[in-house]
Amino acid sequence: MKKISFIFCLLALYFAFGQDSTKTSSQLNELVLTKKNGKIRVDAEKNAVFSKGNETFQNMIYKNFRMRKVLNTGKKENCEVTFIIEKDGSLVDLKAFGSSESLNNEAIISVQKIKEKWIPAEMNGIKVREKFRFPIKIDFTKKNN
Repeated sequence: MKKISFIFCLLALYFAFGQDSTKTSSQLNELVLTKKNGKIRVDAEKNAVFSKGNETFQNMIYKNFRMRKVLNTGKKENCEVTFIIEKDGSLVDLKAFGSSESLNNEAIISVQKIKEKWIPAEMNGIKVREKFRFPIKIDFTKKNN
């Protein structure tokens, strides 16, 4: 239980700083492209937020996450979940990238189980699409007491 609590405490910290805009203008051509530190970013005036609050979204992922489905590799595992929040608040293009396929799969399933919609991003008062990402880290090297 300590391991799961630790994981989602890390998730909370990264979730707060994990929001990022998309880098492809072909998919999200209605946003403003800016170049910062050699990377192209897409910025909205008002970022998308989960309708019940981002902390509630994090808690819902925690409730949906089945730790027993993640293969214990005995080392630290990382996963980054990304998705696009559509103009209607729905999620599309859900992907997970990381060092463990079982962690990636469980992260995607945990997000897919959440059916509530998001409040979409806005630019000049118009709803626009936005890419959202958050990392998940699990440390299997620590012993559970």
